[in-house]
Amino acid sequence: MNSQHEDAHKAIYEAGVKMRRKVMGNAYVDNQLNKSESEFMQSIQELATEVGWGTTWSRSGLELKQRSFISITLLAMQGKEAELSGHIRGAINNGATELEVRETLLQTATYCGIPTGMWSFRVADATIRKLKEEGNLPE
Repeated sequence: MNSQHEDAHKAIYEAGVKMRRKVMGNAYVDNQLNKSESEFMQSIQELATEVGWGTTWSRSGLELKQRSFISITLLAMQGKEAELSGHIRGAINNGATELEVRETLLQTATYCGIPTGMWSFRVADATIRKLKEEGNLPE
C-alpha cells in the first residue's frame, strides 16, 4: 500500500478509535484492543474500528443514540450476547434511557420473535443492573 493510502487508513482508524471510545467507553475499548495481541487478531480489530467506527459510526445523518438503537436491534436479532451488552452500555453513554432500551427490545421482539425478545431482555436486565451497581445509570 502506498503512503497516501496508509495515511488515509490511519486517519480513519484513529477517528474510529475516538468514536469507539466515546460510545463504548475507554475500559471496553482497551479490553477489545488488548484482545488483539496477535497479528492475526489485530487485523479484525483494525477492520471493525476503521469500517464500523471510523466510517459508519462517524457519519452524520443519525444521532449516536439512534445508531445505538439500531445496533441493539441487530445484535439482539443475531444473539450476540457480549456485543449486545456492550452496545446497551454504549446506548446509555449516548444518552439513552432504560425505557428507550426496553422499548427498542420490545420492538425487536415483535419482529424477531418472543424467544429472541426474552433472551435479549435477560441480557439487557443483567447489563442494566450492573450499570446501576456501578453508578452509571440512575435507579
